Amino acid sequence: MTDALGGAGIFGVEFFITQDEVIFSELSPRPHDTGMVTLISQNLNEFELHLRAILGLPIPKIELFAPSASAIILAQKHSTEINFTNVAQALTEVDTDLRLFGKPDSRPYRRMGVALAKAETTELARAKALKVANTISLV
Repeated sequence: MTDALGGAGIFGVEFFITQDEVIFSELSPRPHDTGMVTLISQNLNEFELHLRAILGLPIPKIELFAPSASAIILAQKHSTEINFTNVAQALTEVDTDLRLFGKPDSRPYRRMGVALAKAETTELARAKALKVANTISLV
């Protein structure tokens, strides 16, 4: 798919995987918020890899720091006044981080940020990322 489109850089290609089939979801010709887990999981993140690919720069060995996960922070309502609460509390969780997107407005189910976590296992990283994401509220 990406070869047919041409260009350079990272393409975010998403699929749904069931027991019986793989279903195409979407393709974005840029780094995507679902790839932000690379900001905590490895030595070169999706933005650095995208830039290196576009500029034709070498991409050395990519090293995994630890099993990692992300959890999205979703808006629940329409608003033009975005305020995140409990940020300081969320940031107390060890080996986690937040990326709040700074969008000017919200609507139900719009992605407003992402919580990132690393741990000894992917399952533990998922639990930590969800805990951090669920600590954040939009008011």
